[in-house]
Amino acid sequence: MPTSFEQRLAAQYGNLSVALRQAADFLRANPVEIATRPLRTVSRDSGVSPAAFSRLARALDYDTFDDLREEFRAHLGKRVGNFADRAERLQKDHAEGEGDFFAAHLAASRAGLSELEAKIDRARLGEVADRLAAARRVLLQGALGSTGVVEYLAYMATFHSDTWSLASRMGASLGSSLIGLDARDALIVVTMPPFATRSIKAAQLAHERGVFVVVITDTPSCPALQYAAARFIVPTESPHFYSSYVVTMFLLEALMGMVVARSDSASKTRIAEVEAANKSLSEVWGDT
Repeated sequence: MPTSFEQRLAAQYGNLSVALRQAADFLRANPVEIATRPLRTVSRDSGVSPAAFSRLARALDYDTFDDLREEFRAHLGKRVGNFADRAERLQKDHAEGEGDFFAAHLAASRAGLSELEAKIDRARLGEVADRLAAARRVLLQGALGSTGVVEYLAYMATFHSDTWSLASRMGASLGSSLIGLDARDALIVVTMPPFATRSIKAAQLAHERGVFVVVITDTPSCPALQYAAARFIVPTESPHFYSSYVVTMFLLEALMGMVVARSDSASKTRIAEVEAANKSLSEVWGDT
C-alpha cells in the first residue's frame, strides 16, 4: 500500500476532482507553507477551501489533514528552487569551498535508484513490457530535457525492431507521426517539469485514438498522466541545477531489456543483422 504523500497522490491523482487536484498541486508546490502556516492561510493563498484540503487528506487515506501536514514537516527543507536558484547555490558553495558536488550527486543518484527499487510495481512493469513487445508500432516522444533519453531509447530499439520510432524527428510533423495509430500501437512519453506542450498533446491525441500510452515523469501532477494507460513516477532529485535523469535512464534500459527478452527469434536475428551491417559499413571503429 502506498505510504508517502507522493506515492498516495500518484495512485489517486487521476480519480480526484478538479478541486482536490488543485489542492494537491498547491501542496506539492508549497511544502514550506503547508508545514508552517495555518490551514486558513493556506486556503486563502491557494484559493481552495479548507474543506477541500480535508477531503484530499481523506482521499489519500490520511486520518486528518494534520497527519498529512506532519509528513510535510518531516520532509521540510528537501525541496529546492528553480534552475537558476539551484545554479546560484552551486556557485556559492563552490566559491566558499563548501560541499563535494561529485559525492552529493552520486549519493542522490544511488538514493534515487534505491527509491525506484522500493516503489516500482514490477508486475505492472512486466505487463507494460508484454504490451510493448506485442505492439504493432511503438512511438517515442520526448522534448526539452527529455529529448536525449528518448533518442537513446530509440537507438536501443533500432537494434531490436523497425517498428519503434521517434515522433517528429528532424522537423517532421508530430501529427503525421500519430496519424494511423490505434489500439494495436503504443506511445511512450517521457516528460519532466517544465512540461513540453507537444508531449502532453501527443499523449492526449494518442489516448483519444485508443493507443496504449505509457508516461514516465517525476510528479503525479504531470498533465500527461490523465491520458496514460500505464504510468511510472521516477525520482529526479539531486544537488544539480537540473533534474537528474539517472533513474529515468535506468528504467528505460530495464524496460528495453525486458521487451527484448519477451520478443521472438526475429528480434535476435535483426540484432545480429544490424551488427553485421554496421561492420560492413565501417560504422564501428576497427571494422574495416
